[in-house]
Amino acid sequence: MSATSPAERSFGGTCRAVTKASRSSFTYAFMVLPKPQREALYAIYAFCRISDDLVDETPSPDVAGSRSPAATVPAERLGAWRAELDACFRGAPTHPVTRRLAEVLRTFPIPRVYFESLLNGMEMDLVKTRYASFAELEQYCYRVAGVVGLMCIEIFGYTRPETRIYAERLGTAFQLTNILRDLGQDGEAGRIYLPQEDLARFGCTEADILGRRLTPAFRELMNFEVGRARTFYAAALEALPAVDRNSMLPAEIMRVIYHRLLAQIEARAYDVYSRRIRLSDTRRMLLALGCWARHRLQVP
Repeated sequence: MSATSPAERSFGGTCRAVTKASRSSFTYAFMVLPKPQREALYAIYAFCRISDDLVDETPSPDVAGSRSPAATVPAERLGAWRAELDACFRGAPTHPVTRRLAEVLRTFPIPRVYFESLLNGMEMDLVKTRYASFAELEQYCYRVAGVVGLMCIEIFGYTRPETRIYAERLGTAFQLTNILRDLGQDGEAGRIYLPQEDLARFGCTEADILGRRLTPAFRELMNFEVGRARTFYAAALEALPAVDRNSMLPAEIMRVIYHRLLAQIEARAYDVYSRRIRLSDTRRMLLALGCWARHRLQVP
């Protein structure tokens, strides 16, 4: 890779700051990577983080400060960010994050379609608050999480096409876990991601979810959805070729952390309302170190 200028290093600092400010579990996965890959992933994460913030009525400073005064509503901000993505791939980006991303793409040629799919997923949040079937929800999960996994493995490095299936399934598992954890928060925004067909199957009403009622029907529904998420975690691991297991260590760290988060939802008897379900920084660090040690020792 060519030497970076002071300006490019500054853009990298912006991406690093966005990533670390989020306190995401991704930071624990990135720490096992060599610096060039780690810094590249900061750019990917920052782009994804800003893209997600675009659909908020009150965006973070990283988003609001980078848009024109006219881009004051989510749809306008998304349109402006799409234009910035186009500029990035044309070699004329203007935002610090996309300027750093353009540098990353010269070393790691990630397909543009992944970034476009991500923005399509964000657009779904602007126009869609209910999902009739799991097939609809799965498309959303692919766009907002599966493609993120596909971006990441281009930086991790892989040899077998099956590893892309691993990344897609793992992304869906992560997003399903997020949906279950954030039911209360999403309900406040008027969104219910759980499929309507599943609510009907278990006799759980929208009023139960929006009213944060822990009814027997709600718990049965949640038990089913947790089981579905576990199926995707297992299917991801099954798809991962042995030859690519070492390079997927960062993704495996994420799998271990998110799988534990899912177990915590279950241990709370599916009470995702009374307080936010999360793992402490110490717990996430220990899980990451344990995963790293098992990989070093080649322990399943």
